[in-house]
Amino acid sequence: MPAVTPDQLRRFDASQGPRKVGPSDGKYVDLGSVGVRFMAWMEETGGGFSLVEHPIPPRTLVAPLHRHSREDEYSYVLEGRMGALLGDDVVYADAGDFVFKPREQWHTFWNPGDEPCRILEIIVPGGFEHFFDDLAAAQENPDHSPEAEAAIGARYGLEFDPDSVPRLCAEHGLEFPA
Repeated sequence: MPAVTPDQLRRFDASQGPRKVGPSDGKYVDLGSVGVRFMAWMEETGGGFSLVEHPIPPRTLVAPLHRHSREDEYSYVLEGRMGALLGDDVVYADAGDFVFKPREQWHTFWNPGDEPCRILEIIVPGGFEHFFDDLAAAQENPDHSPEAEAAIGARYGLEFDPDSVPRLCAEHGLEFPA
């Protein structure tokens, strides 16, 4: 099976048959607090799921407290350690651990350590991966604002609590560069 370039990956659909996505294949964007490597788009999975890899810098909060109205997220830790607030519960997951973040539950996640953290994020159903793509494009605009980010989130059924960032950073010794 041939390797896939970032531009080709976005155009695949399930009818195009098997292929391989290697460790450096797939489109990549940097959102500041997290990277996103697109591995499987909803268009190629028949909408059933999407898959992204998230490298998370050390001691970094990925996002404000938020909740999805349309999709569940499943995080598999490949490297390092991931912290997560799931409702009222704080959990820590190490390499090989799997964390479920159901829709309609307030949550966020972070890298609590001094080493890199990488997770695979399975999003069910697919489609939310386009949020990351749209957010990266918006961040390139010099007039980008938190309001614009909230509007993008609203298009994807995502609700943010930006006021949670200072508390989360203080409680867990994190930074939020976004």
